[in-house]
Amino acid sequence: MFTSSSMAYPCQISKELEQYVVTNAPPTVYYIPDFITEVEEQYLLQEVYKAPKPKWTQLSGRRLQNWGGLPRPKGMLAEKLPDWLLKYTNRISDLGAFNGKAANHVLVNEYKPGEGIMPHEDGPLYHPTVTTISLGSHTLLDFYRPIGQCGTEGPQDEESRCLLSLLLRPRSLLILREEMYERLLHGIRNDWEDTLTERVANLSSASAQPGGVLTRGTRVSLTIRHVPKVICANLLLGRKKC
Repeated sequence: MFTSSSMAYPCQISKELEQYVVTNAPPTVYYIPDFITEVEEQYLLQEVYKAPKPKWTQLSGRRLQNWGGLPRPKGMLAEKLPDWLLKYTNRISDLGAFNGKAANHVLVNEYKPGEGIMPHEDGPLYHPTVTTISLGSHTLLDFYRPIGQCGTEGPQDEESRCLLSLLLRPRSLLILREEMYERLLHGIRNDWEDTLTERVANLSSASAQPGGVLTRGTRVSLTIRHVPKVICANLLLGRKKC
C-alpha cells in the first residue's frame, strides 16, 4: 500500500510519485499499484453499495453516484464528502495532485462486464488533473487523439485514433495530468475481456505480459477531482461563514 507522511497539501506533486511515472506515455501518467489494501477495497465497495437507491443515476453503459456537489459553469454548490470518501480524497490531496488544493468531488462509476464509456474529455469545470481508484476488477482505459489530429487523410475511426491504453488493476491509483489530461480523449470499450498488447503502456508496472487475456468483472471506480469554482451554501442563505 502506498502511503504519504505529510499532512499538508503540497503545491507540487510528491517526489515519492516519480517512481510511478509511466515513461512510455505522454506527460504525465502516474500508475500506483496497490494504493489501497484488499481490506480497504472491500470496505469501500461496502460503502458504495450501502448508498440509498436514489443516489444512483443510471446511464447508458454504466451507473454512477455523485458526491461533493454537481459541477456547473457558474459554480458547484458544495456538499460535504462522507467520511468514508474523505479519508481517500485527503490521501490523494496530500500527494500534491491538485497543486495545494483539496479534492472536493468524487464520481463513483459502476461498470459491469461488457459496459464502457465512449471517448471523451472531462472539460473545463475541473482542475486539470484526474485521479482514479479502481475497485473490484480491472479495465483497459484507452486514449485517443481528437478527430483531425491524427496526421492522416484516411478515415479517422476510433481504432486509428487510439494512441495507447493503460491497464488499471483493482486497488490501483491512476493520476493523469498535462497532455494526457488536456489533449487526449479517454474511454473504455464495451468488452467482456481484454487482450493485452504492446499498446498497453504500463504492462510492466501492472505486472502483465503482452498476449494475456483478462476477463472483466464488475468494476467500481472512484474518480476524485478538485472543482475550483464552488458556491458556498451558507452564503446563499445570507450567512457570513462557509
